[in-house]
Amino acid sequence: MRSVSYVVRVADGPADTEACFAVRKEVFVVEQEVPADIDHDAYDALAVHVLAVTDEGLPLGTGRLLHGPGAAGPTGGDATVGSLGRLAVSRAARGLGVGAALVRAIEDVAGELGLSAVDLHAQTHALGFYERLGYAAYGPEFLDADIAHRAMRRAL
Repeated sequence: MRSVSYVVRVADGPADTEACFAVRKEVFVVEQEVPADIDHDAYDALAVHVLAVTDEGLPLGTGRLLHGPGAAGPTGGDATVGSLGRLAVSRAARGLGVGAALVRAIEDVAGELGLSAVDLHAQTHALGFYERLGYAAYGPEFLDADIAHRAMRRAL
């Protein structure tokens, strides 16, 4: 799967949403052993989900953006800051630029919504990935689902 053509789009409809959840299940629940009831939360209904798919429709990756009232997430309730979360790329698609494309698509949506910045909680092994995309870590390391994380932010 080294030269795969794919597109990243805002999830549209139940089939896209299910594809997003399938990638998350593969990455978080199966690979990282995060309990399924932690992966799915009430924020899913409020989020803008993005999906990377091959030309044939095979889902490769996903992420979500939380914003606005009721979707505080890592932003602590700042209505001008979006919260990027649940970024997941299938094992077969890693190294193809899918993760970076998903982050940029989420930032594009955040910009269209008039948000000033995007926050996220990064697993510590992924700090370098997000730093290369312009994010800066802040605050202490913490555990989420028994996995070490750091908060990060990028101004738009």
